[in-house]
Amino acid sequence: MRAAVLTEVNESLEIMDLETDKPRANEVLIRTATAGVCHSDLHFQEGKYPCECPTVLGHEASGVVEAVGSDVNYVAPGDHVITCVSMSCGDCRQCFRGNPHLCAHEGLVRAPGDTPRLSRKGDRIHQFNDLSCYAEQMLVHEKAIVKITEDLPLDKAALLGCSVVTGVGAVQRTAKVGPGDTIAVVGCGGIGLNAIQGARIAGAERVIAVDRLSDKLELSRVFGATDTVDASEVDAVGTILELTRGGVDHAIEAVGLKQTAEQCFNMLGVGGTATVIGMIPIGTTIELQGVALLAERKIQGSVMGSTRFRIDMPMYANLYLQGRLKLDELVSRTLRLDEINEGFEALRRGDVARSIINF
Repeated sequence: MRAAVLTEVNESLEIMDLETDKPRANEVLIRTATAGVCHSDLHFQEGKYPCECPTVLGHEASGVVEAVGSDVNYVAPGDHVITCVSMSCGDCRQCFRGNPHLCAHEGLVRAPGDTPRLSRKGDRIHQFNDLSCYAEQMLVHEKAIVKITEDLPLDKAALLGCSVVTGVGAVQRTAKVGPGDTIAVVGCGGIGLNAIQGARIAGAERVIAVDRLSDKLELSRVFGATDTVDASEVDAVGTILELTRGGVDHAIEAVGLKQTAEQCFNMLGVGGTATVIGMIPIGTTIELQGVALLAERKIQGSVMGSTRFRIDMPMYANLYLQGRLKLDELVSRTLRLDEINEGFEALRRGDVARSIINF
């Protein structure tokens, strides 16, 4: 099968023919339908986060089950599925505490010395996030997938696996935004747009979108923003404090920078919470004014929207089919696998919305 391989950090991905092993007892072989090109993958390609090379990147995908291992009874060949980074074993401390998104995935991956799931001419190809979605096939543990209705188009379904669950989930599950709340979302890319529509669905009274690109701010209104702030023209923090007469209840950081994380904290009102979704580069320190904590202002992180993905993704699929969750508007470009590096360049340029790869 063909796959896009990162052979070296800061190099373009190369299209190669790889071998996929047969599924073991708890594994599922999937024919990939669509994969989203996510900024998280760019962080690893650029070396801002470490990964072992050569590797097949990609963690947001949909597909159709081709084969299953002997112990798999959750899905069967022909089922439509979505992959998710937030696979959970169900037996560890975090799983038992109701935090399956924080599971360490022990027992769900093959051991380093074991036969690899992916290889090329006998040499190991590392599996990114135990998924590796930029490939015509995915071989994963059964707990890394969720079965979905065939009524949901597979090209839209892929977006649920990261973009939607991370943005909507951060608002509804991590931050617990509720009816009447005021929220600012800093960064209106794919994740930020989903945070905006998550706030709209949650009943937030005021949703303020912040970005430096006018086309992204324009699109944010489609997803539910009630106000927009162009950070290239005004001081975002000062403008929001003035708009809200004292600060927002919630601020969502969807960029992944020291400056924007600090801005989110500084635009909070009394008792407000800043939730950081963006992947701030390793080694970066965030600085806050300690006195602001006396007003019970808080800052927290969110990984994969604190998702319970086998509950959340079918729910989001139904919201889309009901016309309440926007997916079509998230897609800015459809590519072939051979064009994947164009998708990465679009991320670097800050293009609106998301590129997807159709196989």
